Amino acid sequence: MPDSHSNTSGSVRRMTEGSPFRLILRFLIPVLLGQLVQQTYNMMDSIIVGRLLGADALAAVGASSSVQFMVLGFCSGVCDGFAIPVAQRFGARKMQEMRGYIHHMILLTVLCAVILTTVTAILCPQIISVLHTPSGISADANLYLLIIFLGLPFTFFYNMQASLLRAVGNSREPFVFLAIAASLNIFLDLFCVAVLKWGVAGAAVATITSQAFSGLMCFLYIARKMKLLHPQKEERVWNGRYARTLLAMGLPMGLQFSITAIGSMVMQACNNSLGSLYVAGYTAGDRIEQFVMCPYVALSSAVATYVGQNFGAGRYDRIRKGVQDAFLMGLLYGVVFGSLMALTGREAATLFLNSSSDSAEILDISAQFLRTVGFTFWLVTSVNVFRPAIQGMGQPGKAIFSGVIEMIARTVFALGTLSLLGFTTICWTHQAAWITAGLYVLLMYQAIIRKASA
Repeated sequence: MPDSHSNTSGSVRRMTEGSPFRLILRFLIPVLLGQLVQQTYNMMDSIIVGRLLGADALAAVGASSSVQFMVLGFCSGVCDGFAIPVAQRFGARKMQEMRGYIHHMILLTVLCAVILTTVTAILCPQIISVLHTPSGISADANLYLLIIFLGLPFTFFYNMQASLLRAVGNSREPFVFLAIAASLNIFLDLFCVAVLKWGVAGAAVATITSQAFSGLMCFLYIARKMKLLHPQKEERVWNGRYARTLLAMGLPMGLQFSITAIGSMVMQACNNSLGSLYVAGYTAGDRIEQFVMCPYVALSSAVATYVGQNFGAGRYDRIRKGVQDAFLMGLLYGVVFGSLMALTGREAATLFLNSSSDSAEILDISAQFLRTVGFTFWLVTSVNVFRPAIQGMGQPGKAIFSGVIEMIARTVFALGTLSLLGFTTICWTHQAAWITAGLYVLLMYQAIIRKASA
């Protein structure tokens, strides 16, 4: 079915024509800005909590960060996976099929939100216990995590719509809405923590409220401006094949994040067992690392959409060129900005702490983590380029296995060396995962693209 909605032509971008480098870069920039905004307000949560409530509150917020990464990553991964068949049909100009997939994407996202919210909210106390959270911060850690989990429907609401817009080449509006929501989040953080005196619960309430607002703005934009994405009555009919295709793409991508995060949970539990000072120091360092990681996340999103559209159009030559350009971009970024993170990490970590008696020791812990990770940061390039390329070519099973490899590498390294190396183990665990998973996805990408091109 041809696209009859001319009023949306400026809101979509076909990536099957033109310079791969420029297309990926143009798509990447709004996604990057959105990631930077999102990490900025995540950092503001920690800065406000750490400075106004102290190191123990900062540790409570960060004590379950690996679990939050696992669950929120699952939400994002599922929605990104659901969007791949949409991107492929858009690239192939099969608009009626595309809208059929959108209808099923909505239904399945609602189902996932209901199930995941219920399960995670019930399991909060057990999660805090499994992570060996120090007893002095466990109550606040449990409260913060529970509120974040109760807000998961809002997380799904935004991610589904943002993934859908990116599938048709629109990465600008999701960034704009996220930027507005981030400003709201910072205001609500200060209001809930400093004025209402809600403690760590205030930071969590501010986060989920801003997510709900960004989702609402996405919804209004799609409803008013993106008629191309509105399933018509005859397209809103249950189709088991569409549902199976979406689940076959979405669940593995969601599980890939979750399985990867299991290794991070083991790493977090190992770090938590070292005491609250190490929890606070790692939390500050982790927030900084996640901020610097934003361009890699944006690059992954750009590669997945670019490869998905070109795979749908059968443009394998363009896939090769685009992936090569993306890898070189990522490698250069990792060397330059990883080194900056390593050299300035201690100073950056001061943002999260007030002048408590433990501040110097916590800063030393953060600096050690950031120095080690920073100088090896370029190692993560392979995972963030070749894995989304595999996903874009419709191979979620191979992508999820790379997550299994990451999990095993983190778990074996953390448990195997903690008693010998202490916190040094925490500083090197990421690299063990990046190297092993990176080699796997490189080999898989080469095998898949050769087979597709034959």
